[in-house]
Amino acid sequence: MGIVAGLDSTPDSTRIVVCDTDTGAVIRQGYAPHPLEGTPGGSGEGGRPSDVDPQVWLLSLGEAAAGGVLEGVEAIGVSAQQNALVPLDQQGATIRPALVGGDRRAQIAAADLVEALGGREAWAQAVGCVPQAANPVAKLRWLAANEPEAAQRVALVLQAHDWLVWQLLGRPLRRTTDRGGASGTGYWSAATGGYRPDLMEMALGRQAALPDVLGPAEAAGTTPEGLLISAGTGGTMAAAFGLGIGLGDAVVSLGASGSVMAVHREALADPSGMITSLADATGMHLPVVHTLNAVRTLRGTAEMLGLPDLDALSALALKSTPGAHGLVLLPYLEGERTPHLPHTAGTLAGLRREAMKPEHLARAAVEGMLCGLADALDVLRGRGVEVRRVFLLGAAADLPAVQASAPSLLGAQIVVPQPAEYAALGAARQAAWALGVSRGTLDPRTPPTWPGATGQVHDPGEELAVGQAVRQQYAVVREQTHPGAFAG
Repeated sequence: MGIVAGLDSTPDSTRIVVCDTDTGAVIRQGYAPHPLEGTPGGSGEGGRPSDVDPQVWLLSLGEAAAGGVLEGVEAIGVSAQQNALVPLDQQGATIRPALVGGDRRAQIAAADLVEALGGREAWAQAVGCVPQAANPVAKLRWLAANEPEAAQRVALVLQAHDWLVWQLLGRPLRRTTDRGGASGTGYWSAATGGYRPDLMEMALGRQAALPDVLGPAEAAGTTPEGLLISAGTGGTMAAAFGLGIGLGDAVVSLGASGSVMAVHREALADPSGMITSLADATGMHLPVVHTLNAVRTLRGTAEMLGLPDLDALSALALKSTPGAHGLVLLPYLEGERTPHLPHTAGTLAGLRREAMKPEHLARAAVEGMLCGLADALDVLRGRGVEVRRVFLLGAAADLPAVQASAPSLLGAQIVVPQPAEYAALGAARQAAWALGVSRGTLDPRTPPTWPGATGQVHDPGEELAVGQAVRQQYAVVREQTHPGAFAG
């Protein structure tokens, strides 16, 4: 059929992959960092600014596409960072820089919204997610409270991939988004497939226009040059599509914080609010459970032990044995979202003289992190989500101690994928799908068959019982320290 491109705009850079439409084979790639110098500061995660001029995304895109990267391409899919709020006025101009990332300024706004609707369960039932500082709905509330003049000028609200698609199409009258991006806003429900204008008004104080929500295989439009632009989607959904995960698969992401997600046939309304009910890029659903503490647990332990890096921590942990001689670390160092313990701290239990050795603490940190993520995985399993295979992502996924413990603690086959631009690949696959549907060669219900991710495979095997014992040891300490944390 030809070639298509996937564009992934992250908080730091733009990456482009150009792929064969039939096979998914990567033909060319492009890359450019965002020119962020002089961007106003904020209070985002990892020291990144929370206010970003969207024009830097376009400048980066142009640089990444330089040198003929997009030559011969017939369709483009766009993936972009989630939760970036782009407020536009009546003429389509940005009112202020985009609010991006986990903007800590919006934490109070998020809490106010939760209370205003009647609690976490009310939000979970309404739109499948409880507002956090990162969600656009919380950022709108912050904008209304702190920049009321700007808030009064808001006529249209877009996210990053919506805005980029709109720009690529030449800023047409129709503005679009997709199910995946819409499902994280806090004012669109994956269960009903509709917006909640009342929640938008609760946040902003009045109504504003929102983009049309396209189906997975629909095209957002065609450029004057005849280039088809697909619906686009958020980075999480694009990465899942690029990995090729399906029913029975889960993804465990090891960042400073952690997340567990899986493909499911239906939206999950979770009264506890622990599950965020997102839509995926294929027409199905992507329930996600977040933990606040993953690799930060390992880094903190490495610092405590005077170790230079995580590789040294991993090597030390392997000198211990499963169960860490009875040491149990509840890794709730920043409070925790799963279980909902926002004001707690970490706990080290099981201190006996024979256990007080550096290697046992190192092992307890690795096991504590993985047990916390296994708890999150069990939240999904408890709602009927099947998990037979887990894709383990993030830099810590390569640590030997993590790979040795993960299969038995997570209770599934573990795949550590080869490094690749999975979000850009997912965007390219979406472009190929929309192109095929537009030509009548693909079914709008069935995406193109591209090879899934390959990588190291680790099975629990005979270690499964050992892992269950370690998890039981962890669960006893968790229940003694925080009784009923997972009740209901």
